[in-house]
Formats: sequence, C-alpha cells, structure tokens
Amino acid sequence: MSQRRYELTDFEWSIIEPLLPNKPRGVPRVDDRRVLNGIYWRLRTGSPWADIPERYGPYTTCYNRFVRWARLGVWDRIFDAVSAAYEGSEQSVDSSSIRVHQHGANAKRGEAPTGAAGVADLRALCMGRSRGGLTTKIHAVTDARGLPITLKLTAGQAHDGRSADDMLGTVGPGQTLLADAAYDSNRLREHLAKVGASAVIRPIPRRSDPPPLDREAYKRRNRIERFFSKLKHYRAIATRYEKHDANFLALVKLAATRIWLRVNESVS
Repeated sequence: MSQRRYELTDFEWSIIEPLLPNKPRGVPRVDDRRVLNGIYWRLRTGSPWADIPERYGPYTTCYNRFVRWARLGVWDRIFDAVSAAYEGSEQSVDSSSIRVHQHGANAKRGEAPTGAAGVADLRALCMGRSRGGLTTKIHAVTDARGLPITLKLTAGQAHDGRSADDMLGTVGPGQTLLADAAYDSNRLREHLAKVGASAVIRPIPRRSDPPPLDREAYKRRNRIERFFSKLKHYRAIATRYEKHDANFLALVKLAATRIWLRVNESVS
C-alpha cells in the first residue's frame, strides 16, 4: 500500500506545522511530523495503536500526543483554521451512521459518566442503539464543494433535523441550504427565511401542501454524500473503535482536515 496514504506531503505539512502548539522550553519534543504521520497511519488503517510501525516511533508517543492534544483542542483549532476557507454560497447538511466496535463500547466505570446501575451512560458517549446495533452519528455541514465546515456527534438514534439546530451558524443571507426529507420542518424553513437563506429541502411525503423543490439544485446534495464516502476511507472512522466521543470526534476532524488539504493541494 502506498506510503502517501498515510504520510503528510510537504504541502500538507506546510499548512499544519504553523498551527501546532509551540514547543515548550526544556527537552525538545519528538519530531511532530513523524508523530502525526503515525497518527494518520492508525487513522487510515483502523489498526490498534500498538500496531503503529516502528518508523513512526513508539506507538505510546503517537497515542499520548493524540489524546493530549485532543484535550487541549489542538485538532479542533487545526480543522477550524483549514475549513475557514469554505465556499459559502451553497451548503448541505446530512448525517451518517457509524457502527461502534465492541472495543469502543466497553468503557469501564470511572472512564465515562455512569447511570443508576453503575454502567457507562452510552448517550453521554454519543452511542445509541438502533436497528443496526450500537451506532454513532456523524453530522456534517459542507460547502458548495462538498468540503466540511461543521462536524458533531450524536447517539445513533438522534433525530437529524433537531440535531442540526446548532450547526447552521454559517448559513446566512443569500445562501442556500440543501437537505433531504429528514430535515423538513416548518421550524427549519422559517429559520432559514428569517436569516435570509433559501431552503432546498425535499418535503416529507405526508405533507398535504408540500413546498416547491428545486430539483436541479437538489441534485448537488450528492456532494455531501461524497464527503462521507471519503471520510469512511479512513477505517478508524468507518468503524468506531474509540471509547470516548471526544477522541472519536478528534479523529473525524483530523480526517476532514486531510480531505481539505488534498483538495487544496490538487488545485494549487
């Protein structure tokens, strides 16, 4: 398998390096690029952290750096900085369900909030039971090129439309929001009209007087479907192995950052 699937190109590194925390005084930090390549190797393959190849250094260094910087919000800031270049004329919102691996669902007492029976509260970990088993939903808003702007997690049984309430801050005057029937509600349409945006949302079948649908514009909603397809090329995303939602969302944002960088590198 090509090394390029894992390792950052010079262009990608030139964008990421200035966004990393400054090295503290004292003992120099282990080479950031090598460690980040190890994290991306694990993200791309979905292998256990302990299987990270020796060329990326000790796997404990990769894991500890990933977790520590996730807690410090480093991965969030990198994603926010890269995605700030979004094209805002047309945006799409959708979600995709991710199956939770058994290793991700066995959080021990003390590792996660617990319920009355003393077992991990799966809802607090953004896990939920549905017909597909234990799942997590990734919710995304993408721009006109299908690149992610906003990302969040919920339990797998969460309602798409209500889950999007706090994700649409980038949709404003003169813009258009594309969405499928799961997002069709008078409340959302009224919100978009209030902020001066247009709705291209497929009406739910039970509407007696459905709003008109611009079918040509609606076809462009497939761009967000393509984004989820690219995201799931990263096997640590296609199946959730992480016990904690903060770590899993950090991995999602790392993968999304790479998707942004690949597109920008190809047009630079």
